[in-house]
Amino acid sequence: MPRMFGTDGVRGLANRDLTAQLALDLGDAAVRVLGDDQSEGRRRALVGRDTRVSGDFLAAALSAGMSAGGFDVIDAGIIPTPGVAYLTSVLNVEMGAVISASHNPMPDNGIKFFARGGFKLPDTKEDDIEAVLGQDWERPTGAGVGRISHDTETATKLYIDHLVAAVAPIGEDKTQTKPLKGLKIVADCANGATSVVAPTALRRAGADVIVINASPDGYNINKHAGSTHPEQLQAMVKASDAVMGVAFDGDADRCLAVDEDGNMVNGDQIMGILARAKQREGKLAHDTLVVTVMSNLGLKLALKDMGIKTVQTNVGDRYVLEEMLKGGYTLGGEQSGHVINREFATTGDGTLTALTLCNEVMKSGKSLKELAADFPQLPQQLVNVPNVDKMAAKTNAAVQAAVAREEKLLGDTGRVLLRPSGTEPLVRVMAEAATQEQADEVCNRLAQVVADELAL
Repeated sequence: MPRMFGTDGVRGLANRDLTAQLALDLGDAAVRVLGDDQSEGRRRALVGRDTRVSGDFLAAALSAGMSAGGFDVIDAGIIPTPGVAYLTSVLNVEMGAVISASHNPMPDNGIKFFARGGFKLPDTKEDDIEAVLGQDWERPTGAGVGRISHDTETATKLYIDHLVAAVAPIGEDKTQTKPLKGLKIVADCANGATSVVAPTALRRAGADVIVINASPDGYNINKHAGSTHPEQLQAMVKASDAVMGVAFDGDADRCLAVDEDGNMVNGDQIMGILARAKQREGKLAHDTLVVTVMSNLGLKLALKDMGIKTVQTNVGDRYVLEEMLKGGYTLGGEQSGHVINREFATTGDGTLTALTLCNEVMKSGKSLKELAADFPQLPQQLVNVPNVDKMAAKTNAAVQAAVAREEKLLGDTGRVLLRPSGTEPLVRVMAEAATQEQADEVCNRLAQVVADELAL
């Protein structure tokens, strides 16, 4: 059987795959696995959610499972995923949980957990939760049963204060600095969890913010908006004469940007800009940025010229974080816009990324377009090859021989990548090269070999 937990928690069609009963059972199982029996006093958990209408019943069910297991639950209401991670740490609760399907369409939803300290769970802990799911056990009674309290206002304020302090510390005169004063920016909140947080934080840091897609109604999250649909943002930046724009996804753990001409600035370029800034300030540990296999070779080549090394992981921001913790690194992320800044966060935080990117624009005196130009992206092509034995991609002799041929052809000017899908019988074939024509040719040749050799 496939694992219930995917690369980012349990996810599926709400009320079909992800039911109230499953949410209840996950809450019940999580307290058994993540609860610390040695802790003194009442045990506590924090629950937050994005703006999907299904979040209401799923939050109620998940909280019920946790409280029935003896945990006092703080329901923080609608708040970004990284907000739950932060609050899990500073409130010293034993675990946090987020109900969100991130950038997925509204009908989907998901549940992911954070351990004490605000860190995503390793695979082993998720497997432990799945192993005890639905099992009967001696649940507490009487005073041992947990309570559920609701406090959206306090949770949101604590989180916004933390975000603003990352770029605008309180001065000796007890007032907050305004490092983004004079910066005109458009923020696309995807009608998601940062619809209140991002505009407030950016404005408190001094920015002049034009806000779009920040009127969630339960049904419009990610709909033609946010980081997956940046067209509105691109048009608004140009129409309003803003110097840049930022786009978030539904749970605001990722951020992409737009320059003054409406051109997209992706996660690789954002990471490059922030890595160079941290290196300049002596805060880039080991002069290293942690990236995934999907990061563009152009980023790595540009950073190499700047004296910055890269370490590569599998796709998934939690794998990035694992490598960061193991190597003591301070910055990492993904091309999709997940950026983990360990100076301030334990997970990808889109609003934090937007604030620090804006701050670097102001500090550097350069436009976002100028900063991004220092991290050119090599032409890339991606082809999905369906209905194949995806696990044989790394062992099939003919496929591996084809990969070797293409790698030899590209040399140092490009690369190829074969990546099995985590959920489908599908292999993703990616090629990067000096020209788009060459990337297309290499990718199509490899895709054909994969289709011929691995067909089911």
